[in-house]
Amino acid sequence: MENEVRNILTINGGSSSIKFSLYSMNGDLKQQLKGSITRIGLQGAGLTVTRQNKECERQSAKARNMQDGAGFLMDWLKKENHHGQLTAIGHRIVHGMNHTKAELVTPALLNELHQTSDYDPDHLPGEVELIKAFARQYPQISQVACFDTVFHSTLPEVARLLPIPGRFRRAGIRRYGFHGLSYSYLMEDLAAKDPGAAKGKIILAHLGNGASMAAVRDGLSMDTSMGFTPAGGFLMGTRPGDLDPGVTAYMINKESLTGRQFNHLINHQSGLLGISETSPDMLDLLRKQNSDPRAVEAVGLFCYQAKKWIGSFTAVLGGLNTLVFSGGIGENAAPVRSGICEGLKFMGIELDPEQNEKNARVISAKGSPVTVYVIPTDEELMIAKTVCLVLSL
Repeated sequence: MENEVRNILTINGGSSSIKFSLYSMNGDLKQQLKGSITRIGLQGAGLTVTRQNKECERQSAKARNMQDGAGFLMDWLKKENHHGQLTAIGHRIVHGMNHTKAELVTPALLNELHQTSDYDPDHLPGEVELIKAFARQYPQISQVACFDTVFHSTLPEVARLLPIPGRFRRAGIRRYGFHGLSYSYLMEDLAAKDPGAAKGKIILAHLGNGASMAAVRDGLSMDTSMGFTPAGGFLMGTRPGDLDPGVTAYMINKESLTGRQFNHLINHQSGLLGISETSPDMLDLLRKQNSDPRAVEAVGLFCYQAKKWIGSFTAVLGGLNTLVFSGGIGENAAPVRSGICEGLKFMGIELDPEQNEKNARVISAKGSPVTVYVIPTDEELMIAKTVCLVLSL
């Protein structure tokens, strides 16, 4: 039994997808495989699995809902003969309310998550279903809730407040911030390779289909772009970011939208998709810029809004030492990084065009007062590490 390899399964549930990874605990954590089940509840649901960074399997999946998706994944794991080696399961929970650390899943915690599902109807209900499904299949295996909001538990009160009547504040309506697992990984990576930078004034930019920024000083989150839900901040793939309340009221009244319909509009039909009317994918839009002016508008607005957040967070921090790009766009879209940083030389931000095109780790020009990094994020690894910490593994 001493030589038995113990495994940690990480689960990252989205509104219509389940990302997963399996890590062995034979000494250091080592990823054995990663995969995803996509288009859950839609036609064409499928499973993709990669082992040792080599894609090796694609297949269709029967997944009418999140519970079906979890069942399909567990059946696949059983066929792979991994089910008997699982030591623990870690779940990314997008909205953690007032939790300041990851926690072991208990009936009380599960009930709390269920009761507060309306905080984030796009993520929490599915995440709760995933926890329940795995609990039924593996009742003896510990599950850990890794909250995306924990990283921002250090926000000063002024950064938490929303200018709304007090009764809503007392009900827990405030700014929480998200992408915390990604930000935790980026800070850990920065601290390991540049300890001095990790103690300075930093802006972390997680730019993907969901996009946000965090202002960090002395390792602590001081402010972040997303607020009460992951739809806030600057525009994303299908989310608008911050929106004039008058526009919100107009859209609801004009089209007699229900709460569910408005939530779908805001989370799935807006952002880059809403502006371009063709795609929420930044790489698609970059390819279309020469032929479609709507793509030009979408990319331009994304860069413009991101630039404004960098300026505002530099003011919050009282200066800037380090800017980090991460996420699918931040790691791979050189034109977007250059578009965001263009005109910011007065703030000390200047890119090296050649290094930027190479997606190098350091893309700032030599002598630039602000060091600009490109650091690939790894939320799944942070989930696995968090599980080990909570369970003392």
